[in-house]
Amino acid sequence: MADPRSRVQFQPLRTPRSAAIAGIIFGVLFATSIILLATAVPATTAAPWVRGGSKITTALFLAPIAGIAFLWFIGVLRDRFGDLEDRFFSTVFLGSGLLFLAMTFVSMAIAGGLLAVSRNANVPQDDIVYFGREVTLHINNVYAIRMAAVFMISLATMWLRTGLMPRWLVIITYLLALSLLLVVSFSIWAVLVFPAWVIAVSVYILATDHRQPTNPG
Repeated sequence: MADPRSRVQFQPLRTPRSAAIAGIIFGVLFATSIILLATAVPATTAAPWVRGGSKITTALFLAPIAGIAFLWFIGVLRDRFGDLEDRFFSTVFLGSGLLFLAMTFVSMAIAGGLLAVSRNANVPQDDIVYFGREVTLHINNVYAIRMAAVFMISLATMWLRTGLMPRWLVIITYLLALSLLLVVSFSIWAVLVFPAWVIAVSVYILATDHRQPTNPG
């Protein structure tokens, strides 16, 4: 007796072209949350910061959504490689992306802890707030940003070896990644380089995929 499944034609799953918009969503939400967090946490222990509670709350709400969009963006990038994906560079690419995301979530959790401390009048806030601010800055601007750089370098290397992306985009990615990897800065603009790059890559993917004809069923 013939297996009824043999008469079924299975179609391989394909990532929808519109999924590349996840990178744009990540870039916008992540940049917004970083800006809100940077403007809410005081630069010195003497500066008032309780008034930034609503900014921190908004940043804590946006960060998980940005993280989900970033995971989707990683999936879009891997789908474009297909059978050309290199195991070594893909491991580095995926691992650095997940580490970046984990560190970002940790820094946001610390910010949430600072917000909770600010609402408790019985807790000595100055030292705790300053400690939390420094830990958050170090996670974002020292560790997470370097994982983002490794993410970009491994991705650019795969693009270069496969020819899936234009050489000018590969060169720009290398230059931006090296700047994030080598420059030590606690400036908010250094962190915003990565979401800006993600938005640019997503826009390019959307533009190029839109020009490609769609194969009928």
